[in-house]
Amino acid sequence: MDWVDTVRRTRKAAIHDEFDRRVSSQAASLREALAAGNFDGEFTLGLELEGYAVDTDGRLVTIPDAVFETGCQRELGQHNAEVNTPATTFDPAGITEQARSLNERVGILRDELADYDYRFVTDGMWTLGPPQGALAYLTAAHEVAGQQIPSNLSSAARYYALDADITAGGPVELSLPGCQRTFSSILVESLATSMQVHIQPPMGEFAQYFTLAVRTLGPMLALAANAPFLPPSLYTDPAPETVLDAGVELRVAVFESMNVREPGKVRLPADIEHPVDAVDCIVADRRCAPYLREWVEDGPREGFIDDHWEFLHKQGTFWRWVRPVFGPTGPRLEYRVLAAQPSTEGVIAFQALLAGVLHGLVVTDHPLAELPWEVTHDSFYAAARDGFDATLAWVTQAGERTNDPRVIYPELFDIARVGLRDRGFETERINELVGPLEERWATQTSPSVWKREQVRDRLDDGTALSTAIEAMQRAYIERCCVNDPFAEWEATHD
Repeated sequence: MDWVDTVRRTRKAAIHDEFDRRVSSQAASLREALAAGNFDGEFTLGLELEGYAVDTDGRLVTIPDAVFETGCQRELGQHNAEVNTPATTFDPAGITEQARSLNERVGILRDELADYDYRFVTDGMWTLGPPQGALAYLTAAHEVAGQQIPSNLSSAARYYALDADITAGGPVELSLPGCQRTFSSILVESLATSMQVHIQPPMGEFAQYFTLAVRTLGPMLALAANAPFLPPSLYTDPAPETVLDAGVELRVAVFESMNVREPGKVRLPADIEHPVDAVDCIVADRRCAPYLREWVEDGPREGFIDDHWEFLHKQGTFWRWVRPVFGPTGPRLEYRVLAAQPSTEGVIAFQALLAGVLHGLVVTDHPLAELPWEVTHDSFYAAARDGFDATLAWVTQAGERTNDPRVIYPELFDIARVGLRDRGFETERINELVGPLEERWATQTSPSVWKREQVRDRLDDGTALSTAIEAMQRAYIERCCVNDPFAEWEATHD
């Protein structure tokens, strides 16, 4: 089917009705399977890691089509790629396999790009645009069959349909200190790149793990922060202090710019009490660019994915910072708040830390779930703005509310160690995984802090803001592309 026809079909009322009917029917099937206890998979982990491609000067480039034949996946922008790891058990052997698989897949992608003199960067946000400039890249469009199409959107019907659906509600607005802009397409979201940890706990504890995951968002986001700057050409008020103080994790505002209608699709999820509640939340979410299986798949439906195809498609646009993801072995939670990290070592460390924290909270009967949702909400956005200096929120093991990071982070790391030990990890391996992240807290240094210091040092030397950001970004790319552990970056601080 021609993609122009696909986009038009996704906007027809009859298609909306049929899609909703199928989603409702498939959701009923899921509810029955959950009630019957048909899902009882192992405790597993997985992850997704996004990034972007640059040339030898660090400038954004389009990834050649041939690269996507090697196992990586497309993302929103033509500069984006994503690698996924297969699910493994949550135990020492599983984490070792996660690291091996991630390094192998990132290595293959980097080797493929090297044939074009390109490099793959894992980062929270790109700031060095292509030669024509970031603003020109994000706003470029051309006309096809009477429709304005973003020129640098990945050429997949799904992305064109999403763009048409979302922008039908109005322009995409990016509102940050120093930047007030509107965009006619969703391509602005391709500024941000993330890592997503997938955790499938025992079925009977899924809701508990999900609720606890939401309560950890603030402290975890501050620890992983890696997006303090936009491309310089996007600033409408480039006063240095305004830009430096705009926030440590601008990915949050960039992704939430997709909320052109109320209620926004990108937000914190509601709490759930049972896995079936997650099904209901997905069904109730606003429909976005509905697809029907026969548009892309021929033949009879066979197996879980085919039988729930439309429901799973809708699940894919259930954009919450923690979201439920249903599959053949049951629901898993997808933790979407973490920026892509500078090294694969850092990615695996966060995967292990998060899994250890959530499991530790459960096995110790920790009262963190008592933290009110509204307080969790405020803690999350404070962390995106202020990082380690944020007013975070926590409940201690003793049941006391605290905003003191000197209490929050030591307890968080201690709980992670408890959780990892309970899954069979030895102390030495726990230290290897958690130690570098504890060092971030001890030194108050996240990738965002490092980036700000790099820019501030150059400003103090009399460098213009745009030049300082670009120089910082090139320094980041050099270290990232040789996979230097972030904990060692200070030794080579410029």
